[in-house]
Amino acid sequence: MSPSPESNPPSGSGGETIDHTRPMTGLFEELDYRETEIGALSLRRKRLPMLDDLVVYEVKIDEGFLMSSLFTAVERAVASLGLAGLEAGPLDVVVGGLGLGHTAAEALAHPDVRSLIVVEMIEPVIDWHRRGLVPLGKQLTGDPRFRMVRGDFFAMARDPAAGFDPDQPGRRFHAVLLDIDHTPDLLLRECHGGFYQPDGLRRLADHLHPGGMFAMWSDGGTNDRFLQSLQTVFPGAEARRVAFHNPLQDRESASTVYLARNGK
Repeated sequence: MSPSPESNPPSGSGGETIDHTRPMTGLFEELDYRETEIGALSLRRKRLPMLDDLVVYEVKIDEGFLMSSLFTAVERAVASLGLAGLEAGPLDVVVGGLGLGHTAAEALAHPDVRSLIVVEMIEPVIDWHRRGLVPLGKQLTGDPRFRMVRGDFFAMARDPAAGFDPDQPGRRFHAVLLDIDHTPDLLLRECHGGFYQPDGLRRLADHLHPGGMFAMWSDGGTNDRFLQSLQTVFPGAEARRVAFHNPLQDRESASTVYLARNGK
C-alpha cells in the first residue's frame, strides 16, 4: 500500500509541531487521540518527578500500554543486533512497525544503511512523525534514506512477489527488522498468527537477499515453540536476551531479540 496523505490535525495538538525541548508545566498531556482499526489510540507525554522530571512519551491502545520512550533498549537492539551480522556494503532495510521511531533511528545510525523503508499500518502513527509530535519525527523524516509506507506488514510478508516496496515489486532486502506484536503468542491482531509459523517464515525469507538477516523484538523470555519454527526455516536462528534497567521499579528487566540469517 502506498503512503497515505496527511490526515486532519490531531486532536489536542492543533496540527502544530511540538517543541520537545520546552519544560512541561503540568504532569500530563494528551497529544493525540484517535479511533483506529485496532482500537482507541492515544499519544501522551508525562513528567516523572521521581526521575528528576524526566519527560516520557507513551502510546496506549484502549486501556493497554503499547510502548514508552522510557524503555527503548530492546527496540534499538533489534536494529543493532540485526545489522551487526551483515557483510560490509550498502544495505537496504525494512522495519515493520514505526512506533516512536527508535528501531528506525538505530538502523539509520549504521554507516552502511543506504535505504530504510518503515511499514506502518496505523495512519496516525505516520502522522505523528510527519508533524513532529514525537521527538524523533523530524530527525527521521528529514533523512533522505528514510521512507514510510502505510500498509499491513504481515499481509506484505505473505506476498514476496509484491513485497514491501510499492515502487519496486519483488524487491529484496538485506535485513527485515520487526517490532509489532508483543510476543508470537500475544498478538495485536489474531490475523498475524500465521506469520509465526514455518510457512509464514518461509515467505518472509523470500524477501531477503541470500545471507540477509531477520531480527524481531518480543516481550519477556524465549518462546521455544516460535524459536523451533524459526530454526526450521533459518538453521542457526537464535534468541538473545536483552536486559535493561527499569528505573520505575529499580530492577533489571529483559526482553528477547530473535535473530535469523537467510541461507538461500
